[in-house]
Amino acid sequence: MTYEQAWEFLCEYNKEPFHLQHAKTVAWVMGWYANKLGYGQDAEFWKIVGLLHDLDFEQFPEEHCIKSQQIMQERGMDPAIIHATASHGYGLMVQIKPEHEMEKVLYAVDELTGLIGAAALIRPSKSCQDMDLKSLKKKYKSPAFAAGCSREIIAKGAEMLGWELDRLLSDTLEAMREYERSENA
Repeated sequence: MTYEQAWEFLCEYNKEPFHLQHAKTVAWVMGWYANKLGYGQDAEFWKIVGLLHDLDFEQFPEEHCIKSQQIMQERGMDPAIIHATASHGYGLMVQIKPEHEMEKVLYAVDELTGLIGAAALIRPSKSCQDMDLKSLKKKYKSPAFAAGCSREIIAKGAEMLGWELDRLLSDTLEAMREYERSENA
């Protein structure tokens, strides 16, 4: 499956601009991490996983990470994509534990990209270009801010990766800055 085919597949099940934008953001950040962590040859695969991770969320929120497995299996998709996308729901919707470093990154950055995106929207610039780590950490520590973005999952993701939380926050913020620049180029 190519990225373009994955996008068409995603659009069969998702129509809301917010969900489509979130998928594109996570896909881009996943590709960024693939390159940063030495998996550049697999960057498109990482991006496809990021793009499809919430395939079922819009239509089947009560069966999130469950229904997508069924849909993908019916389409004959690569079992690695099915496992990876489902694993981001570990401990919530499914008991498929993130195993590969890519799956652990997805688990951590799915929530974090939402938090960073929300923090950017309330800035005068409406951008993360001028956001620093200190500002992001302040929002992270405020449970009322972007309450739907689980700090527990973000912290658990950093732990799974064996990273300090600051590294995850800082790297993901940098990835989102680069994504924003690429969208505005």
